[in-house]
Amino acid sequence: MFESSGRVALQYGPTEGYGPLREWVAEDLSQGGTQISPDEVLIVSGSQQALDMLGKLFVDVGSKILVESPTYLGALQSFSVFEPEYVSIDTDENGLIPSEVSEPKAQGARFIYALPNFHNPMGVTLSTERRQELVERCAAARIPIIEDDPYGELRYAGSPQPSLLSLGRKAGATVIRLGSFSKVLAPGLRLGYIAAPVEIINKLVQIKQATDLHSSSVTQMAVYEAVKEGFLTTHLPTVRDLYHRQCDFMLEAMQEHFPEGVSWTRPEGGMFIWVTLPANIDAEELLAKAIENNVAFVPGAPFYASESFQRNTLRLSFVTVTEDRIRKGIAILGQLIREAAQN
Repeated sequence: MFESSGRVALQYGPTEGYGPLREWVAEDLSQGGTQISPDEVLIVSGSQQALDMLGKLFVDVGSKILVESPTYLGALQSFSVFEPEYVSIDTDENGLIPSEVSEPKAQGARFIYALPNFHNPMGVTLSTERRQELVERCAAARIPIIEDDPYGELRYAGSPQPSLLSLGRKAGATVIRLGSFSKVLAPGLRLGYIAAPVEIINKLVQIKQATDLHSSSVTQMAVYEAVKEGFLTTHLPTVRDLYHRQCDFMLEAMQEHFPEGVSWTRPEGGMFIWVTLPANIDAEELLAKAIENNVAFVPGAPFYASESFQRNTLRLSFVTVTEDRIRKGIAILGQLIREAAQN
């Protein structure tokens, strides 16, 4: 890369991003049949920067925004800086419930933020029927959809679902799609993209110019070199197989060690399992005892935008832990849950 393009790699670059990488993203997104232009793609320094920029563009103090309940903690942290009014949309084992996106609840909303694939924190996937209903409702109500999909390439079970971007284009809905190279290549890259109508991209470019001028040219070019010849086609099956095995290890251990009264999701991809404990157990209190036994998880309460959160929920992650540690950790956690349930 440096031999042929060293001057470009070490200089300032266009705010929109490295041209060949934008073209690659546009071509990749167009494989589903929806034609995406490179002009509709903006390269950003990770999905978290994308969330911050979208907050700056859409949210004023008191603006109504729709979020799943629960939803990604990082999105809440980003949007909360702009002091919106959150409206929670209930979510179950099939994803968010589109019928909740209706008046008066959704009236005047600046956008709805959704994670359709292997939801963080729940691990669930939005069904095809619900995707179609969501884009139709949002098209009719003129509510933009922010489709955050960092985990979509990590499917290891079930059938792929159409993106909200592709369905939205057909239904006349405005869909802003966020993607990430962190989950498919390396988290330390801190590189992602936004795909949206040109009018929105142009506004986001202005915001990015005032934020960091542009994402790292070296990183963008390195990522392009990694993906341009089809590296992901050979790399991702290995990642999926690994995550699938680790997910199965954890699900098997939970089935063996968790007591009655505990339920959990069964993801078809991604990184997370959502656990619902008996109603009398506070996950934050359970965490304190778990840490004493060298076991960690994330309590569910911070993932809720409203005050009506469920204290008896928690998120487990299985992707960076060995089989032995997964089985030992779940056995310890199961025993702690049994003890807490008896109090």
